[in-house]
Amino acid sequence: MDREARVERIARNTVEVLTREELGRLLETNDRPRAYIGFEPSGRLTVGHLVTARKMRDLQEAGCEVTVFLADWHAWINDKLGSSLERIRAAGEYMRAGFTALGVDPGAARYRWAQELAERSDYWARVVRVAKATTLARTKRAMTILGRSEEEAQLDTAKLFYPSMQAADIFELPVEIAYAGIDQRRAHVLARETADKHGWPKPVAVHTPLISSLKGGGRMDPATMAVERKMSKSDPGSAITIPSSPEEIRTRIQGAFCPAKTLEGNPIGEIAQHLVFPWEGRLEIPRAERFGGPIAFDSAGAFAEQYAAGAVHPQDLKAAVGEALVRILAPASRYFEAHPGAIPEGL
Repeated sequence: MDREARVERIARNTVEVLTREELGRLLETNDRPRAYIGFEPSGRLTVGHLVTARKMRDLQEAGCEVTVFLADWHAWINDKLGSSLERIRAAGEYMRAGFTALGVDPGAARYRWAQELAERSDYWARVVRVAKATTLARTKRAMTILGRSEEEAQLDTAKLFYPSMQAADIFELPVEIAYAGIDQRRAHVLARETADKHGWPKPVAVHTPLISSLKGGGRMDPATMAVERKMSKSDPGSAITIPSSPEEIRTRIQGAFCPAKTLEGNPIGEIAQHLVFPWEGRLEIPRAERFGGPIAFDSAGAFAEQYAAGAVHPQDLKAAVGEALVRILAPASRYFEAHPGAIPEGL
């Protein structure tokens, strides 16, 4: 794979890359750049994580060394799983198994815990340097990276550490590419600006889209780039967790919000665009002849155009998306059937 093909592989199906030019220059000089994505271990993976798993595979295929950062301290600060580090770490081991089940090559992925960094005094010195490079007001605005509002930053002081910790993680791991969903953009911009102020290597930031809650209401806030109601493991009714049976997948999809002719905030349309096409390359809708017969799309753009025009009925889209998810998630279901102990009790 030549440099342009590697750039395209990393940049495809993203919301943005900061910046594509920097990514190209990085790949000119580094055959195996280090990339990372961080997670708070706090519950089951959802089908929204298929976006993440696909991009992790893209990074691996483009020759990157991928680190999966299991942010146990960050989850502790963010009150996840009752702030129990034991439960958080058990959830992290499940996440490791889950990404393997979704096809992320475990031999080409490195899993690290936040605890490893937190044990080093150099890490906390880095956190302080990041914090001194920004303002308190800016830090409070960045609270959206925790899934919290600026006002909620008043709950306890520890949460104010979080943005500076997340930015410091990038330099302490260290990595050249920081990858996350678009809701983490503020943390990555903070890291890039801090790099400029301190003369540290500036990370390339790669951001993929989020999947809205199955309940609807998932319009994006342009100020924060966060989805108002995204698919979340903390709200079971909003998501399809991994693993789920074919019956559970079909039932959840059939009950989901799916307005006609509208894709913004439409979780079924988003799953079609951001999951089905990247994973299968095609969307097939098997309609009855009296409704126009089967129809297939080879690109998300063509599908979006026809859905907006009313050429695809929401019920037909739901049926097609449900079957596609059953196929995509079948390997993960088989993995967890073969590894029943991979899911901690009570998760």
